[in-house]
Amino acid sequence: MRLGAGIGVLMTRPPNGIRVAERRRAMPKFITIGYGDQAGYDRTPVHIRETAHAADAKRTEAGDVMGVAGSPVQVRNAEAKGTEVIPGAFLSADLPIAGFALVEAADLDEAISIAAQSPCAVAHGVVEIWPLEQVNVV
Repeated sequence: MRLGAGIGVLMTRPPNGIRVAERRRAMPKFITIGYGDQAGYDRTPVHIRETAHAADAKRTEAGDVMGVAGSPVQVRNAEAKGTEVIPGAFLSADLPIAGFALVEAADLDEAISIAAQSPCAVAHGVVEIWPLEQVNVV
């Protein structure tokens, strides 16, 4: 059975011992990609940067996953005939990728509000928000 994005099935066992499938709507998730450079960060007033880092800390305490971007590699395995690994990013942008996050938000508007408070957004960078359309197969 294939379920739509954001819907999961929870098997519960009530006191009578009969298992019951119950549908629950999961909180939508969004992938954010933060772009920014040291020059933009450095020219942003310290109190604004500190406020943005505090907002990120609250999000991680609430369960969001955030991290600084490391060095990427590209992986290809065309037709499952052999893995090819190439150092470096596949895409390029005007600003380097600074970090990623997996954010739970009620909708895109809330995800935008969250991203707008991030260090990349306030420090002359850009944050992309990608809705993560989960597919649960049961």
